[in-house]
Amino acid sequence: MAAQTAESDQIKQFKEFLGTYNKVTENCFMDCVRDFTTREVKPEESSCSESCLQKYLKMTQRISMRFQEYHIQQNEALAAKAGLMPGTRI
Repeated sequence: MAAQTAESDQIKQFKEFLGTYNKVTENCFMDCVRDFTTREVKPEESSCSESCLQKYLKMTQRISMRFQEYHIQQNEALAAKAGLMPGTRI
C-alpha cells in the first residue's frame, strides 16, 4: 500500500514537472523565436532562450526560498502560541 502511494506521488510529481517544462518551453519559444525562414537557430534567439530559462529558474528559486521563510515564520508563530518556544510565555 505504501509503495503504491509513493509510486503514485512520483507519477504526479513527474506529470507536474512535464507540465511546467512544457509551459516554460512554449513561453520562451514564443518570446524568442522569430525567424522561421531558416532551420538554424540565430545567436540572438539562442541567447534569448537561455536568458528566458535562467530568469524562470531564478524566479522559481526565489519563490521557493520565500515559501520556506513563510513556513518557518508560521511554525514559529504556532510554537510561540502554544508556549513551546523558549523565552515565550502566554
